[in-house]
Amino acid sequence: MTQNSHDDRVDVVREAHGPLHGIRVIDISTVYAAPITAMLLGDFGAEVIKVEHPTGDPARTHGVNKDGHGLWWKVIARNKKCITLDLSTPEGQQILRDLVADADVLVENFRPGVLEKWGLGPDRLQCLNPGLITLRVTGFGQTGPYAERRAFGTLAEAMSGFAHQTGEEDGPPTLPPFGLADGVAGITGAFGVTAALYHRDSPEGHGRGQVIDLSLLEPLVGILGPGPSAFDQLGTVAGRQGNRSPNNAPRNTYRTGDGRWVAVSASATSVAERVMRLVGRSDIVDEPWFGSAGDRSRNGDLLDDAVAKWIAARPLHEVTAEFERVGAALAPVYDVEQLMNDPHVLARESITTVDDEDLGPLKMQNLMLRMLRTPGAIRFPGRRLGQDNDRVYRESLGLDPDRIAELRHKGVL
Repeated sequence: MTQNSHDDRVDVVREAHGPLHGIRVIDISTVYAAPITAMLLGDFGAEVIKVEHPTGDPARTHGVNKDGHGLWWKVIARNKKCITLDLSTPEGQQILRDLVADADVLVENFRPGVLEKWGLGPDRLQCLNPGLITLRVTGFGQTGPYAERRAFGTLAEAMSGFAHQTGEEDGPPTLPPFGLADGVAGITGAFGVTAALYHRDSPEGHGRGQVIDLSLLEPLVGILGPGPSAFDQLGTVAGRQGNRSPNNAPRNTYRTGDGRWVAVSASATSVAERVMRLVGRSDIVDEPWFGSAGDRSRNGDLLDDAVAKWIAARPLHEVTAEFERVGAALAPVYDVEQLMNDPHVLARESITTVDDEDLGPLKMQNLMLRMLRTPGAIRFPGRRLGQDNDRVYRESLGLDPDRIAELRHKGVL
């Protein structure tokens, strides 16, 4: 072993707690985007203190559960110490100020003006802690005519253009069956926080934090392609095309001879050539329009018909093997059970097993990305309501057991 490789292995062991080790995050948010941001920060080593109302975060009871334990909660609250605090009370507000005084990040998603009403607005908190970074997540942002509207991800999925472009051409606009806008905003929020931390700790940042204004709408708009530019320059409005793409073909889902579904994508002309030669239509490759991805899309019926007939005549294992042999892009359409048993997913531990004190061994999604020197980890799943009250309030704020008991009796905790 070389000295460098030895040093790298030592570094991996030493830095396995994650690149955000030493960062303290106070998460006072509820369902779902902002909690996902806090989850991601915790995945990569930040200490996350999850502050809930004494009645509990609504996410605890959303979706499926086992023995009264919400399974989505176990995921999005992982790596978070769970404490309770009623922020509408003067004592609760003071306790939050005390927690924030020693924190790096505050994550919140109250409607604009609520924290200010409680004396917990960013201006007030940054007077206590100039280095604090506050992530504010709302449906439509802190400004504009819709700022105070109640909003969930569904509304962002509708307004962004996503639903308008999703579904069959002659069918209704289609919403996703999961929190797409929340997930996209949650990942965006984690990027914003890390960028703000980097700036704060750089020479140009002078140790000062800042406020991040994140809406559910804008990140989703940002990933939907060149729609605004196309409308501005060409006056075009993208519509629904089912599983086809306006940018290339063949691109669709097709049913195999044994009843399974596969997805095919041929974004590159070279890949499209391989697909069409494989399915026995080399003649199409010689058409003058075939070299243009846009022209292939406009001839989608012809391409789809040829690919669909070839795939329908063969079982999944043969279709997969033949596409792999010729170097074309195809994947089976999985349900969650099939995903969890895929050999590639198993080999990479994309789904991992975490020991949970309520449910025992619990499978969940692993970290979203791999960092070789600072990999991060799932240290524990979502915890019980108020489970870390005594520890956090004693260790972080120096409250003695009698004071904690008094606050609990008053309903502050």
